[in-house]
Amino acid sequence: MPLAPVNDAVTITQLIDNPYPFYRQMRASSPVVSVSAVNRVMLTKAADTRAVKDDPETWSSDDPDTPMKRAFHAHTLMRKDGEEHLRERNAMMPTFSPRNLKTLWGPAYEKLAGEYLDRLPKGEVVDLFPTLAGPLAARILADILGLSEASDDDMQFWSQALIDGAGNFGWFDEPFERVDRAHLAMDALMERKAEYYRANPDQTALSVMVNADDPIAWSQIVANIKIAIGGGINEPRDALLTVLYGLLTNPDQLDEIRSTGQWGSAFEEAIRWVAPIQVSSRRATRDTQIRGIDIPKGTVVMTCQASSNHDEDLFEDGHLFNAFRARNPHQSFGSGPHHCMGTHLARMMLGKIMLPMIFDRFPNMELVRPETVIWKGFGFRGPLNLPVRLN
Repeated sequence: MPLAPVNDAVTITQLIDNPYPFYRQMRASSPVVSVSAVNRVMLTKAADTRAVKDDPETWSSDDPDTPMKRAFHAHTLMRKDGEEHLRERNAMMPTFSPRNLKTLWGPAYEKLAGEYLDRLPKGEVVDLFPTLAGPLAARILADILGLSEASDDDMQFWSQALIDGAGNFGWFDEPFERVDRAHLAMDALMERKAEYYRANPDQTALSVMVNADDPIAWSQIVANIKIAIGGGINEPRDALLTVLYGLLTNPDQLDEIRSTGQWGSAFEEAIRWVAPIQVSSRRATRDTQIRGIDIPKGTVVMTCQASSNHDEDLFEDGHLFNAFRARNPHQSFGSGPHHCMGTHLARMMLGKIMLPMIFDRFPNMELVRPETVIWKGFGFRGPLNLPVRLN
């Protein structure tokens, strides 16, 4: 059987600026393709990306050639499999129990959302990325993790530093130097807070992990918290900005959702349309095949959920935002053992609380010059700005 065809043409810059035309082309002509720019075999069809995620025996999460270990100063649970992965994941799970979501984090988010919306200036143009979406995601995450002393700016700086370091496939010095500075601050705060929680336990993630009957190693507790900081800000931030853009550029859909209350459907459509996490890596543990293409043992594939979410086999006009899709089997929360731990939290915060609240407060909110909104990102993607007038 043949090896994956090679695509030498597409550049990393093109994938960062707008990967969707390239994914559409790959789905049509070469859905399993070796892309030189990222040194990975890309999988662009929904059936293949899901099959890989759901088969951890054949596909290990341990991609040895990413900058993640260097960026996180740790071999994190994101790159672990089996019992080892499950033990570290489960260490944090009690914080995200249905009861805690309902009694602690839901009310906390609702209160914070109200406070952050109150601060926004009315009647003038305001960018919701730095004034609302970023800081609010940072604040609720700091509280859930048990790092409430960290400022919104601290959390956002740490998160971006971790993401930029983990995505530093060019192995440039600056992103690593920046993330090293972030580690010094994060480590110092966690050491201090761990002492506090040993005497004053609560349901925050750091407290739950240090007070467990059979705790995981301190190094892995720290790594777990850092994984949450790295992923737990940009995803709700980018999802909120994306769904607001989708609704404000489709006023007919917004009107209907206002009357039906289907805010959750709008949220799900937004993260299908532009997946906050666009790609993931898996390594073949044995010789295998996908669509008649040989995948030798050790090959690293990239599952492109951004592409799967536009797959013509599942989605009609997948490039369009349509909050009323009858079926929406998107893969933005992943699947298999690494399914996103924050799925229910994100759905509650954005679909149930924030969307109805912001449109109730500002029923005539308008997007100012939508053509000026800049979208970026290959690994993580979202709008870098969202200028609105709040009326």
